[in-house]
Amino acid sequence: MKIQFYAILKDYFSSQLEVDQPLVSVEELNDFLIGKNPSSKEIMDCCRFAVNDTFVDKNFQLHQHDVISILPPSSGG
Repeated sequence: MKIQFYAILKDYFSSQLEVDQPLVSVEELNDFLIGKNPSSKEIMDCCRFAVNDTFVDKNFQLHQHDVISILPPSSGG
């Protein structure tokens, strides 16, 4: 699966990551990424996930060819 990171997440991960490991759910993916970079935990726990351009919850079931976008909370003026 292909993972795309945005905004502050690029401080913890490259802008894109390919994962060949079978991950069943968004929650499992979140835990996997925190395991790769434990300092990202605080921000990762606040992020929203979109799978194939649709926002999903952490129980959403993943498939190997999904494209996952991870978006941190944002604020603006």
